[in-house]
Amino acid sequence: MKIECLKEKLEFGLGIVERIADRNPTLPILSCIYMEVEGSVLLLRTTNLDLGVEFEVPVKVRDMGVMAVPARVLGGFVNSLQNTKTIILEESDGNLLIKSEKGRALIKTFPAKDFPTIPKIDGGNSFIIPAKNLVSGLRSVSYGASLSNIKPELGSVYVYGDGGYLFFVATDSFRLAEKKIKTNIKQAIPNTLIPIKNVNEILRLLEGIHDDVKIQFDKSQFSINHQSFYLMSRVVDGNFPDYNQIIPKDFKTEAVVLKHDLMQIFKTSSIFSDSSNQVSFRLDPAKKVFEISSTNQSVGETVNFIEASIKGEAITINFNLKYIFDCLQSVEVDSLSLGFNGLHKPLIIRGVSDSSFTYLVMPMNK
Repeated sequence: MKIECLKEKLEFGLGIVERIADRNPTLPILSCIYMEVEGSVLLLRTTNLDLGVEFEVPVKVRDMGVMAVPARVLGGFVNSLQNTKTIILEESDGNLLIKSEKGRALIKTFPAKDFPTIPKIDGGNSFIIPAKNLVSGLRSVSYGASLSNIKPELGSVYVYGDGGYLFFVATDSFRLAEKKIKTNIKQAIPNTLIPIKNVNEILRLLEGIHDDVKIQFDKSQFSINHQSFYLMSRVVDGNFPDYNQIIPKDFKTEAVVLKHDLMQIFKTSSIFSDSSNQVSFRLDPAKKVFEISSTNQSVGETVNFIEASIKGEAITINFNLKYIFDCLQSVEVDSLSLGFNGLHKPLIIRGVSDSSFTYLVMPMNK
C-alpha cells in the first residue's frame, strides 16, 4: 500500500470511524481500523461486533493494499500534525509508515486477515429518507431510553411505520417520548429496536449530512447507506411496550404556557432542587394560578409563578424537573400544552398546534 491524501480528509474520516473501535483485550483486532485501497478511495472500517462503519476517503493511489492499524494511535498521530496539507501512507516491512512535511511515524500493525467483515443486509425492507428526518426522529426521543441493560427493549429507540408516518419512541418506564415524521414511504416498515448506544453514534455520524440516506432492516440488523459511508447496527430482539394504551385522550386539568417561560423557571428551580430533582406544580384554574416550587433542606426554597391559560380542576403534583426539561428541546413550537389527570397519573406534554411530538412523564410520589 502507498497512497497520498489530504490531511483534512483523512482526519475527518478517522474521526468518523475511530470511536467505534473497541478496546477489547480478548479481541485486540477490534481496536484497529481496517484500511483498504479500492480504486481511488481509501476504505476505513471499524466494528465492535455490535456496530460497524465503513467510510471512504478520496486518495491518490500509488500501490494497492490492506492493513489493520490501531485506531487510537493512527488517529492521535494524524490529529497531532499541525500545518500539514498532505500525508503519505505506505507499508514498510508489514507496518504503516506515515510521512508528512512536518514529521513521520511508524505504526505497528495487526494481521488484516483477522479483521471481521461488516455484514451487508441481503433483501429485507428498505426505504429512502432525508438524513435530517432520521436525525430529528432519533434525537427527539433518545434521551428517554433507559441506560440499564436489564431490559434491552427499554434501552433502545423503537422505530415503526404506520399510516404514512415513521414513529420513533423511547421509554425508561418513568417517561416516554414519541416523535412521528410524515414520509412518502409506501412499503411496510418492520418494528425495530435500535440500541441506544448505537443511536448516539448514528446521530454523530449523520451530523452535517443534508441529503438522503437508504435505510435497510432485517430481523437482526439495521443499516444506513450514504454515498460516503455505510453503517450497520445490531437490533434488539424483544417487544416494546404497547404504549398507546397509556396515553390519555382527555384531561381533568389543562394548561398552556410558553416554552421559554417554563425553561427559565426550571433553571431557577434547579438551583434549589434536591438530589431527586423534585419540583412541585400547583395549578388553580379558579384563581388563575400556576405555581412552580422547589425545596432543598441545605440550600433553601423558591416559588415562581408562570403565566398560563388554565382550565379544569385544581391540582398539586410533583415531578422530576430534569425529566420535563429534557423534552423541551424536542418541541418545535413556542407554546406548550400540559395535560393532567390527577395524582399518580402521567403528565402529557405536546406543542400547541403540533401533533408530531408527545411526551409522557410519571409524577413523583413524595
